[in-house]
Amino acid sequence: MFVVVLTYTAPIEEVDLALPDHVAWLEAQYERGLFLASGARKPRVGGVIITRPMSQGKLDAILASDPFAVRHLAKYEVIPFSPTKTAPELRDLNEAITR
Repeated sequence: MFVVVLTYTAPIEEVDLALPDHVAWLEAQYERGLFLASGARKPRVGGVIITRPMSQGKLDAILASDPFAVRHLAKYEVIPFSPTKTAPELRDLNEAITR
């Protein structure tokens, strides 16, 4: 799994113009079953995405298609991790990861 931390590299006004396209891109990743959670950082300097397990290469390709990346509005820090404990609501996901 990965935690992706986005940091805006452009003025918030430019980010806001691309936000509808970014939200549509996020929805597509959820529909594909690739993302588990996402949201804005506070203060609003970027965002965070938590992904399902996948290869780093696949994630890199997905992130490269984000309108924020295409328009050079954000940089991405990708943090790989292996959850060893989860809340009961995520138990099935955790068991699938550790198999």
